[in-house]
Amino acid sequence: MQQALTLLPQEYSLLLYDGYRPFQVQQYLFTHFSKQLAQQMPQATSQELVQATKKYVALPSEEFAPHLTGGAIDVTLADVHGKALDLGTAFDEMHEKSATRYFEQHLKENPLACQHRRLLYNCLSLAGFTNYAEEWWHYDYHNVAWARRVQAQVAHYGAVHATIQNHNVKELRFL
Repeated sequence: MQQALTLLPQEYSLLLYDGYRPFQVQQYLFTHFSKQLAQQMPQATSQELVQATKKYVALPSEEFAPHLTGGAIDVTLADVHGKALDLGTAFDEMHEKSATRYFEQHLKENPLACQHRRLLYNCLSLAGFTNYAEEWWHYDYHNVAWARRVQAQVAHYGAVHATIQNHNVKELRFL
Protein backbone atom coordinates (compact mmCIF):
# COMPACT_ATOMS: atom_id res chain seq x y z
CA MET A 1 0.00 0.00 0.00
CA GLN A 2 2.86 2.38 0.78
CA GLN A 3 4.22 1.96 -2.74
CA ALA A 4 0.76 2.52 -4.26
CA LEU A 5 0.40 5.75 -2.27
CA THR A 6 3.70 7.06 -3.63
CA LEU A 7 2.45 6.47 -7.18
CA LEU A 8 -0.63 8.67 -6.73
CA PRO A 9 -0.63 12.37 -7.63
CA GLN A 10 -0.40 14.49 -4.46
CA GLU A 11 -4.07 15.50 -4.50
CA TYR A 12 -5.20 11.87 -4.04
CA SER A 13 -5.14 9.30 -1.28
CA LEU A 14 -6.45 5.78 -0.71
CA LEU A 15 -9.29 4.79 1.60
CA LEU A 16 -9.20 1.19 2.80
CA TYR A 17 -12.63 -0.36 3.38
CA ASP A 18 -11.74 -3.96 4.12
CA GLY A 19 -8.77 -6.28 4.51
CA TYR A 20 -8.51 -9.48 6.54
CA ARG A 21 -11.91 -11.07 6.95
CA PRO A 22 -12.45 -14.03 9.35
CA PHE A 23 -14.24 -17.13 8.04
CA GLN A 24 -17.44 -16.33 9.98
CA VAL A 25 -17.61 -12.84 8.47
CA GLN A 26 -17.08 -14.28 4.98
CA GLN A 27 -19.88 -16.76 5.64
CA TYR A 28 -22.19 -13.99 6.87
CA LEU A 29 -21.47 -11.78 3.85
CA PHE A 30 -22.08 -14.62 1.41
CA THR A 31 -25.43 -15.41 3.04
CA HIS A 32 -26.38 -11.71 3.26
CA PHE A 33 -25.61 -10.97 -0.40
CA SER A 34 -27.30 -14.20 -1.50
CA LYS A 35 -30.50 -13.12 0.28
CA GLN A 36 -30.32 -9.70 -1.39
CA LEU A 37 -29.94 -11.31 -4.80
CA ALA A 38 -32.81 -13.71 -4.08
CA GLN A 39 -35.08 -10.68 -3.69
CA GLN A 40 -33.82 -9.22 -6.97
CA MET A 41 -34.02 -12.57 -8.78
CA PRO A 42 -37.11 -14.35 -7.36
CA GLN A 43 -37.21 -16.90 -10.21
CA ALA A 44 -33.58 -17.99 -9.77
CA THR A 45 -32.73 -21.51 -8.67
CA SER A 46 -30.51 -22.00 -5.64
CA GLN A 47 -27.59 -22.88 -7.95
CA GLU A 48 -28.15 -19.70 -9.97
CA LEU A 49 -28.19 -17.67 -6.75
CA VAL A 50 -24.91 -19.23 -5.63
CA GLN A 51 -23.31 -18.41 -8.99
CA ALA A 52 -24.64 -14.84 -8.94
CA THR A 53 -23.46 -14.33 -5.36
CA LYS A 54 -19.99 -15.70 -6.15
CA LYS A 55 -19.60 -12.87 -8.65
CA TYR A 56 -19.46 -10.41 -5.73
CA VAL A 57 -18.51 -12.45 -2.64
CA ALA A 58 -16.17 -15.45 -2.52
CA LEU A 59 -17.59 -18.66 -1.15
CA PRO A 60 -16.50 -19.12 2.46
CA SER A 61 -13.60 -21.48 1.81
CA GLU A 62 -10.21 -22.03 3.38
CA GLU A 63 -8.76 -22.85 -0.03
CA PHE A 64 -9.73 -19.70 -1.89
CA ALA A 65 -11.51 -16.90 0.01
CA PRO A 66 -9.02 -14.05 -0.67
CA HIS A 67 -9.92 -11.93 2.37
CA LEU A 68 -9.31 -14.90 4.69
CA THR A 69 -5.60 -14.62 3.85
CA GLY A 70 -5.17 -10.95 4.66
CA GLY A 71 -3.87 -10.60 1.09
CA ALA A 72 -7.05 -9.00 -0.27
CA ILE A 73 -8.17 -5.43 0.20
CA ASP A 74 -11.23 -3.41 -0.70
CA VAL A 75 -10.04 0.11 -1.39
CA THR A 76 -11.13 3.31 -3.10
CA LEU A 77 -9.59 6.50 -4.34
CA ALA A 78 -9.99 9.46 -1.98
CA ASP A 79 -9.01 13.09 -1.74
CA VAL A 80 -6.22 14.16 0.63
CA HIS A 81 -8.75 14.52 3.45
CA GLY A 82 -9.85 10.88 3.10
CA LYS A 83 -13.19 11.60 1.41
CA ALA A 84 -14.08 8.87 -1.09
CA LEU A 85 -14.27 10.08 -4.68
CA ASP A 86 -16.81 9.17 -7.37
CA LEU A 87 -16.01 5.77 -8.84
CA GLY A 88 -19.44 5.30 -10.36
CA THR A 89 -21.02 2.90 -7.86
CA ALA A 90 -21.08 2.44 -4.13
CA PHE A 91 -18.54 0.11 -2.56
CA ASP A 92 -19.93 -3.46 -2.52
CA GLU A 93 -22.74 -2.57 -4.96
CA MET A 94 -23.91 -5.70 -6.80
CA HIS A 95 -24.34 -4.25 -10.26
CA GLU A 96 -22.73 -4.62 -13.67
CA LYS A 97 -21.49 -1.03 -13.28
CA SER A 98 -19.21 -2.29 -10.49
CA ALA A 99 -16.98 -4.05 -13.03
CA THR A 100 -13.62 -2.28 -13.15
CA ARG A 101 -13.75 -1.58 -16.89
CA TYR A 102 -17.49 -0.82 -17.13
CA PHE A 103 -17.08 2.92 -17.75
CA GLU A 104 -14.42 2.31 -20.38
CA GLN A 105 -17.15 0.72 -22.49
CA HIS A 106 -19.73 3.31 -21.34
CA LEU A 107 -17.52 6.38 -21.05
CA LYS A 108 -20.28 8.94 -21.63
CA GLU A 109 -22.15 7.72 -18.53
CA ASN A 110 -19.47 8.89 -16.10
CA PRO A 111 -16.07 9.95 -17.51
CA LEU A 112 -14.84 11.07 -14.07
CA ALA A 113 -15.53 7.64 -12.54
CA CYS A 114 -13.67 6.08 -15.46
CA GLN A 115 -10.68 8.34 -14.81
CA HIS A 116 -10.73 7.57 -11.08
CA ARG A 117 -10.96 3.82 -11.65
CA ARG A 118 -8.00 3.93 -14.05
CA LEU A 119 -5.92 5.87 -11.55
CA LEU A 120 -6.77 3.43 -8.75
CA TYR A 121 -6.11 0.43 -11.01
CA ASN A 122 -2.82 1.76 -12.34
CA CYS A 123 -1.28 2.74 -9.01
CA LEU A 124 -2.24 -0.56 -7.34
CA SER A 125 -1.17 -2.65 -10.35
CA LEU A 126 2.21 -0.92 -10.46
CA ALA A 127 2.56 -1.69 -6.74
CA GLY A 128 2.07 -5.42 -7.44
CA PHE A 129 -1.64 -5.88 -6.74
CA THR A 130 -4.09 -7.56 -9.12
CA ASN A 131 -7.72 -6.54 -9.53
CA TYR A 132 -10.83 -8.71 -9.48
CA ALA A 133 -12.48 -7.49 -12.70
CA GLU A 134 -16.08 -7.62 -11.38
CA GLU A 135 -15.33 -5.19 -8.51
CA TRP A 136 -13.42 -1.96 -9.06
CA TRP A 137 -12.57 -1.85 -5.32
CA HIS A 138 -11.13 -5.38 -4.84
CA TYR A 139 -7.38 -5.98 -5.11
CA ASP A 140 -5.24 -9.00 -4.24
CA TYR A 141 -1.60 -9.27 -3.22
CA HIS A 142 0.26 -12.59 -3.12
CA ASN A 143 -2.79 -14.71 -2.26
CA VAL A 144 -4.36 -17.50 -4.37
CA ALA A 145 -6.39 -15.07 -6.52
CA TRP A 146 -3.23 -13.03 -7.22
CA ALA A 147 -1.25 -16.19 -8.05
CA ARG A 148 -3.88 -17.30 -10.58
CA ARG A 149 -3.93 -13.92 -12.30
CA VAL A 150 -0.15 -13.59 -12.58
CA GLN A 151 0.29 -17.33 -13.23
CA ALA A 152 2.61 -17.73 -10.24
CA GLN A 153 3.53 -21.23 -9.08
CA VAL A 154 2.56 -20.48 -5.48
CA ALA A 155 0.66 -17.98 -3.40
CA HIS A 156 2.60 -16.40 -0.56
CA TYR A 157 -0.42 -16.04 1.73
CA GLY A 158 -2.77 -18.81 2.81
CA ALA A 159 -5.75 -18.79 5.13
CA VAL A 160 -5.38 -17.24 8.58
CA HIS A 161 -7.68 -18.15 11.44
CA ALA A 162 -8.03 -15.60 14.18
CA THR A 163 -9.66 -16.25 17.52
CA ILE A 164 -11.25 -13.00 18.64
CA GLN A 165 -12.09 -12.43 22.29
CA ASN A 166 -13.34 -9.11 23.67
CA HIS A 167 -12.57 -7.44 20.33
CA ASN A 168 -8.91 -8.48 20.54
CA VAL A 169 -7.02 -11.14 18.63
CA LYS A 170 -6.39 -13.95 21.09
CA GLU A 171 -4.76 -16.44 18.72
CA LEU A 172 -3.67 -16.59 15.08
CA ARG A 173 -3.29 -19.86 13.18
CA PHE A 174 -1.74 -19.87 9.72
CA LEU A 175 -2.92 -22.71 7.50
